[in-house]
Amino acid sequence: MLNIKIVTWSLGLFGAVTFVVCVLYGLVVPESLHMTGFLEETLPGFRWLTPLGFVIGLVESFLYGVYTGLIFTPIYNVLWRRWGQATP
Repeated sequence: MLNIKIVTWSLGLFGAVTFVVCVLYGLVVPESLHMTGFLEETLPGFRWLTPLGFVIGLVESFLYGVYTGLIFTPIYNVLWRRWGQATP
């Protein structure tokens, strides 16, 4: 059984950290390898290298992770109760 609070926070933080890594990657590599287009398409309101765009992208990435945790954990726990427990 998974703890919804732990999984939700973990996935939220994972999304936020991944977003920061993507932005840092975009600052290091040549422009032809940027993830700018992908980030702007998947994160509404995100604009490359603007302070507001960065905050919006960070918050949205965190919330996408939270959403995933809130949906995934109960589904996993229901399936675990049904099929995951060893039967004597």
